[in-house]
Amino acid sequence: MTRPLVRRLGRADYAATLGAMRAFTAARDAGTPDEIWLCEHPPVYTLGVAGQTRHIHDAGQVPVVRTERGGQVTYHGPGQVVAYPLVDLKRLGIYVKEYVYRLERALLATLESVGVTGHRVAGAPGIYVNLADPFGHAARVEPGPDPFAGLGKIAALGVKVTRHCTFHGVALNVAMDLAPFLAIDPCGYAGLRTVDLASLGVAADPEAVATTLGERLAGYLGS
Repeated sequence: MTRPLVRRLGRADYAATLGAMRAFTAARDAGTPDEIWLCEHPPVYTLGVAGQTRHIHDAGQVPVVRTERGGQVTYHGPGQVVAYPLVDLKRLGIYVKEYVYRLERALLATLESVGVTGHRVAGAPGIYVNLADPFGHAARVEPGPDPFAGLGKIAALGVKVTRHCTFHGVALNVAMDLAPFLAIDPCGYAGLRTVDLASLGVAADPEAVATTLGERLAGYLGS
């Protein structure tokens, strides 16, 4: 199996990283090795291609960057692990739906490594935790009209695919200031609570979590 090369970018400016992803994707060809970039961003709000500014209630001094990824609005900041898989889906032999499934599986496996059980919500990409029992292994029972009842979002997902090649990616909240999430409707859902590992009582080092996430992603995205 050929696994993507994992690169650690450290603390990286969002706009500069976005430009680098675009350039990498535009320049690659059928023989370009896949990569996964791991980083942490200074505070920034990002809007997806269909993102609506009404979901940002008060950005304050935090910059807002519009992007071509899917999804609505999210926040990046210190203490959050961001992963950008730059992979050729055609070479991997999968389509976007399977790609998103594998990204979520990597996030679930990373959470499992620190004892947290993550959950999917149909139609709402990302990973959520049961706030009443984040460490329990019971399958989640789908609620009634509110699909987010009792849940907190711990990982966001937004991707872009061009010429079968991916960029943008996932963000996993480890130990961060969660207050900026209160100024937005996370991923466009008013009232959706955002959590991190620290708020669940898990003392995890973001660098260690980044290593685990990079390994899981490389495993699920190897060709």
